[in-house]
Amino acid sequence: MQKAEIEGLWTHVYWLSILAEQGTYTAAAIRLGVSKSAVSQRIVELEKATGLSLVQRTTRSVRLTDAGQALVRDVGGAYEQIARSFSEVRDSAGVARGLLRITAPVAFARQQLVPHLAGFLAEYPEVRVQLDVSDHISSIASEGYDLAIRHSQQIPDTHVAWKLCATRSVLVATRAYLERFGNPQHPEDLLTHNCLYYPRGADTPAWTFEGLPRKQVDSNRLTVPIKGSFATNNSEALRDAALTHLGIALLPDFSAQAGLIDGRLIQVLPKWKLTGAFPEEINMVRPYSAQVPKAVSAFVGYLKARFSEGFGWTN
Repeated sequence: MQKAEIEGLWTHVYWLSILAEQGTYTAAAIRLGVSKSAVSQRIVELEKATGLSLVQRTTRSVRLTDAGQALVRDVGGAYEQIARSFSEVRDSAGVARGLLRITAPVAFARQQLVPHLAGFLAEYPEVRVQLDVSDHISSIASEGYDLAIRHSQQIPDTHVAWKLCATRSVLVATRAYLERFGNPQHPEDLLTHNCLYYPRGADTPAWTFEGLPRKQVDSNRLTVPIKGSFATNNSEALRDAALTHLGIALLPDFSAQAGLIDGRLIQVLPKWKLTGAFPEEINMVRPYSAQVPKAVSAFVGYLKARFSEGFGWTN
């Protein structure tokens, strides 16, 4: 095969590597911004050129053959170097530009992140944002994200993180619910309430507080078993259930913020600190690299300025 013919297949090999990374033609097409048929055609052309089967196809996914895996493995470092070099050259112009791929949790993205995007894009008109909203913890590097926003304090050693802000857990309910069933004055009063909670596997639901318990003067921590008619793994859904006067919900403050500000929700047991419910930080995370793209730096700086005071709705 002539050199020119091989050079004409570089894009084909890159698309094969993306297919290996994503696992399906549909996902690879979305990642590349092309049609599924275009990806399939490139792979067929590459297999014809090599004379080997490179992909094992099933109804649900694809898997590379040994030959396909070897090809992707051998060229992977070269493509990574090309990407790094291109980023360095592009960023040397000093202007934030290009596609910024971000992943963020559902509730935080909908309630807090999206409202700030218009301002960021107006300030940086040469940047485009692609936001993946999911509570699934994605692999930032393998799935091609530039930045992940994580409601977590656990950062992999191979990644760098910028703290966006602190966050805390709060109990909330509507005024109508509290007027009907009473406003708890102590965590133990929750035993008689309908509690809306985030399920934690097979564990019996319980909420832990720090303060001065009524019956345990020698301890500053109290765990109360709770029960309720509704549980879900999404804080936005918990908030919405509380707004229907269903019960007392445990939420991260960024989900409760709007309802507390406009008075639709009332904080319950405000003098008690909830512990162990949700992480106490929100971080922006990306794999370590010697140079951070200007679009990433611009976005990180923009968000840090907007969330510098966290979600404080009380003094």
